[in-house]
Amino acid sequence: MANTVLIEKAKKIFENFLSKQGSRKTPERFSVIDELYLLPEDEHIDVEGLFLKMRNKGYTISRATIYNTLDLLVESGLAVKHQFKDKVALYEQALTYKHHDHHVCNQCRKIREFSDPKINEIKEAMGKSFQSAITSHSLVLYGDCKIENCENLKDLQPF
Repeated sequence: MANTVLIEKAKKIFENFLSKQGSRKTPERFSVIDELYLLPEDEHIDVEGLFLKMRNKGYTISRATIYNTLDLLVESGLAVKHQFKDKVALYEQALTYKHHDHHVCNQCRKIREFSDPKINEIKEAMGKSFQSAITSHSLVLYGDCKIENCENLKDLQPF
């Protein structure tokens, strides 16, 4: 199973990172890797969603441990943190991460990932224009759902 290989690779990287940091290697921290890397590659999750998912699976873990572990995963390059508008931070796995941009629906909150070579052309042109070696970028498009009978809108629970 590809996920198993990916999870083990992520755990090795994290173990090395924690050793270099002089940080503790707790089972709870490694369980966060398990759950984050079991998600589909294009799924984004917040701390509360991860906490509930882990609790439902029988883990005894605190929200604080999840927050702290996700921060360490971002620092180690194993997770990417996104802040879309005024929403809570969302995380996605980064080990197989290929740069992409996002479209976020204002109504149903569905996040879609996309890549377009024209964006890289613009990035290169701006780099030349600004005499800068652009190393990264972030593009998020926000729109209003026009999908008739949108499944995500039906499933949306009010805050």
